[in-house]
Amino acid sequence: MSLYMHLIGQKAKKASLEKINTKVKNKILRRYASLLDKERNSIIKANVKDVKFSLKKGLQKNLINRLTIDHKKLNNIKNSINKITKLRDPVDNTLEKWSRPNGLKIKRVSIPIGVIGVIYESRPNVTSDVASLCFKSGNAVILKGGSEVINTNKILAKLFRKALKENNVNENFIQFIDSKDKKMVDFMLSKMKDYIDVIIPRGGKNLVKKVQEFSAVPIIGHLEGLCHTFVDKDAKLNMAIDIIYNAKLRNTSICGATETILLHEKIVKKFCNPILKKLEENNCKIYGDRFLNRYYKGKIFTAREKDWSTEYLTATVSVKTVKNCEEAIYHINKYGTMHTDCIITKNKNTANKFLKNVKSSIAMHNTSTQFADGGEFGFGGEVGISTNTLPPRGPVGLEQLISYKYEIVSNGQTRK
Repeated sequence: MSLYMHLIGQKAKKASLEKINTKVKNKILRRYASLLDKERNSIIKANVKDVKFSLKKGLQKNLINRLTIDHKKLNNIKNSINKITKLRDPVDNTLEKWSRPNGLKIKRVSIPIGVIGVIYESRPNVTSDVASLCFKSGNAVILKGGSEVINTNKILAKLFRKALKENNVNENFIQFIDSKDKKMVDFMLSKMKDYIDVIIPRGGKNLVKKVQEFSAVPIIGHLEGLCHTFVDKDAKLNMAIDIIYNAKLRNTSICGATETILLHEKIVKKFCNPILKKLEENNCKIYGDRFLNRYYKGKIFTAREKDWSTEYLTATVSVKTVKNCEEAIYHINKYGTMHTDCIITKNKNTANKFLKNVKSSIAMHNTSTQFADGGEFGFGGEVGISTNTLPPRGPVGLEQLISYKYEIVSNGQTRK
């Protein structure tokens, strides 16, 4: 194992030093998209194996749905690659330039990070998204997917490598660890800091927690997506009903799903029944505080302290009443995970106060939290979402997969 992993690291490091021009990058991405089309039956056949394995293993239904690929999902994967192809190359761009009285002409220029390690579970589209984003941004990537979807990931990575080879580019820009052995993850985290510049975990809480605790390599990522939607006293009722339904129930298993609803106490009597009834009618379990209990006519369970810090990832939501916007901000900053939080209100001053004071990496006004996604931001896709205080924050797309250096020119200047 040690020899195998060191070899992968060495190959990735070597590939990352090669400079590929934009035309060639885009040609390879277009070829990759066409290969996915050409080999779609082989991809789906490999995916069927993974689904059977996962069913035998007893994986939950929502996880089975995540890893299943059909023709529609393959089209979405292909469309994502085509979008990335059309985006501006983020490498070797002048981010800023200025001249100094001492005669120095200074430029800050974008460069790739180097080698990126991605550890992920369930979703095979991560393989194609990550490979495409990393390659377009000039980075080599080492992919370690979950055992439950190894056959699908393997063929998706193999087709990218084929597109690279056909265009005489180092195929080791993309490497897939073809093993179900969990010790490979431990090795990546603890023994590959000489090769990997940053690790990005994409998966459940246990995976991300493990990466954060044991990685000797810097990390970009988030542990939980405990997202909030606050309905202010100046909110429009119909807008609040629509946004909250979408934010909670469109897809309950994603990190951008709203897990806690905050209601301004002045609108609880009028708003709680139409908002929460729609959720309950769609099989959503509701935990609420005592104040809410007085007014909500449907089925409600008493919320406990732990509910304010629970990421359910199911059709379950906690609901709390607050006195004002300040209390909503306080609650979010105390219990939230700096992922995505929203305010629904007509009042622009209140909205601005909320946007400027929540610590979230994504703060929203009159918007479903389910828009917390790199594709929706126009990034073509995402490697993951970062809730780190240090950048990058939010969806990590092309522009977030770069670093920079300073290029300085003078006319023979020496320092006095």
